[in-house]
Amino acid sequence: MSQDIVDRARRVKLLIIDIDGVMTDGHIIYSIYGDELKFFDVQDGFGITLLNRAGIKSVIITAKKSRIVKLRARDMKVAKAYQGHHDKLKPFTRALRKFRVSPEEVCFIGDDLIDIPILKRVGFAVAVPNAVDEVKRCAHHITERAGGHGAVRELCDLILKSQGKWEIATEKYFK
Repeated sequence: MSQDIVDRARRVKLLIIDIDGVMTDGHIIYSIYGDELKFFDVQDGFGITLLNRAGIKSVIITAKKSRIVKLRARDMKVAKAYQGHHDKLKPFTRALRKFRVSPEEVCFIGDDLIDIPILKRVGFAVAVPNAVDEVKRCAHHITERAGGHGAVRELCDLILKSQGKWEIATEKYFK
């Protein structure tokens, strides 16, 4: 891990996450009844739990609006979920104000063109390996694990370890 990546991770006070292609593998399944199904990686959710324990908030910003995302955000205790935003800069600006952070203190993880405006503004821009090339070129860091397969957990662990908060967040599991 480069020192630049560690330094960027050290400054993170707010993690903003895209959903489709990042928290999921990008597949959306519709049932015969029109219900939308998404598959989430349980380790990604636990990574958010560990961030919460360390006092680092997380936010979801996604273009689609889905009851499933609302339920998953609630389960993970995400501080705020902004859904149905094709212009992601509007909820990004609201999140900066709500959580009283500067763009340099934000990490954003995305995978597609719609994510580029935020990636260009944050202190720690992260892409998943399944992201489109244009997104990868905007990123400071690309996770080893793919979207929907532990990429968010990998990022959460990186942030916690870079900030020296790993032990605080995980201590109850090593007793």
